[in-house]
Amino acid sequence: MYHLTPETPADHWEVEALYDTCFAPGREALSSYRLRDDVPPVQGLSHVARDDEGILAGAIRYWPVRIGSDAALLLGPVAVHPTRQGEGIGRALIEQSLDRAPLMVWTRVLLVGDAPYYNRFGFELLKDVIMPPPTNPERVLGRALIPGAWDGVAGEVRRWAD
Repeated sequence: MYHLTPETPADHWEVEALYDTCFAPGREALSSYRLRDDVPPVQGLSHVARDDEGILAGAIRYWPVRIGSDAALLLGPVAVHPTRQGEGIGRALIEQSLDRAPLMVWTRVLLVGDAPYYNRFGFELLKDVIMPPPTNPERVLGRALIPGAWDGVAGEVRRWAD
């Protein structure tokens, strides 16, 4: 059994260690990390999954970004410890957080990822949204949290603080 709870400052370094375990070295050199520089993750959407003994099994973070004058959530990273993959933890983290986002007045989410995996959560290719280079445009995906939320949204994704 796993417990999903909002990430707290006390979870930070343990979550960072999980991301280091799950992703390639140099993950912070990716262009999506420039959108996160000096911007805190969205409280109430960034969660951790722990087992009954309190051992971290997974984590998900969201960041606010802008596309033109429009606000959006940037999902990621989401990670599940390699020894816990295939147990539905990633699905639970994604589904629970996507269900909560509209309650916090967010209307759209984007990510950089594999379409075959994220399509099951309602994500589709965003042809008019441009992530900073060298992001592969075929991996820029979005999901409307309310009908029509992506209609007319186009342009470059930028940091929330810019």
